[in-house]
Amino acid sequence: MKKLFVGSLPADTTEASLNELFSKYGTVRSLKLTRDIFSGKCKGFGFIEMEGHEARAAIAGLNGKSYQGKVLNVKFENKKNQRSRRR
Repeated sequence: MKKLFVGSLPADTTEASLNELFSKYGTVRSLKLTRDIFSGKCKGFGFIEMEGHEARAAIAGLNGKSYQGKVLNVKFENKKNQRSRRR
């Protein structure tokens, strides 16, 4: 199972529309859009989990492509960007 970061999403993106877009490349195991607390609109990014070969196909097919007027940024989640424990 691989987790993908999806960036540059329009504010009106829904879980259903994103699921539909990625399901062309395989089964979406989980999907989480980051939303603004007050407006409820998408903050422009989210995370999707798919099987490895399906995730690679989604990256190849969607990264840099136009989606509702925005150019998508699709890549494997970068663990280095997560908060690390103090050593």
